[in-house]
Amino acid sequence: MGSDHYFSASPASAENLRRIRVRLDGADVEVTTAGGVFSPDHIDAGTGVLLANTPPPPPGGHLLDLGCGWGPISLTLALQSPHATVWAVDVNERALDLVRRNADALGLQNINAVLPDNVPDDVSFRSIRSNPPIRVGKSELHGLLERWIPRLDERSDAWLVVQRNLGSDSLQRWLAATFERGYSVHRTATGKGFRVLRVRKHGSPPSEPITLP
Repeated sequence: MGSDHYFSASPASAENLRRIRVRLDGADVEVTTAGGVFSPDHIDAGTGVLLANTPPPPPGGHLLDLGCGWGPISLTLALQSPHATVWAVDVNERALDLVRRNADALGLQNINAVLPDNVPDDVSFRSIRSNPPIRVGKSELHGLLERWIPRLDERSDAWLVVQRNLGSDSLQRWLAATFERGYSVHRTATGKGFRVLRVRKHGSPPSEPITLP
């Protein structure tokens, strides 16, 4: 595939559209995938671990799937929270087109599949779910997380799944050091060689009570 990766903006590889059967939110559904996107033949193990080890998303507000691929996380969020707005974000245009196709096929009208710069600056998120693109390199990965995690609403969480042998422990340490003030970072689950990390953005400290004369 040369320099053509699933995190390429416009994959040069053949599209090779295909239909696969997957289980989303407890139901078997058919979705469309293609070459040049992440895990086109199935829901990858890491995403499966994330979906199995995170709580139901908030029922409303804005939810973010960061690095959405063909959409297993975005579609699940949209199915579970039909009154929320799901932002499926990726740099891969082919992946975004697949999310739109799959959302249409499943009758989901609450997904916005967009490039990162097309998310309005005033949108904040009640939850972030991500199987982040570890292979983009440490510097780019850190920049990605530094851009999006601060956009959590107060008292909201980002849930990340990372393969243990691809640096989940070092990423957890980096997250704890980078988001030290106003956040907490914990490992919440392990499975199939993956770890689920939770980054919680805490609310503002309560104000002093006012004593009336």
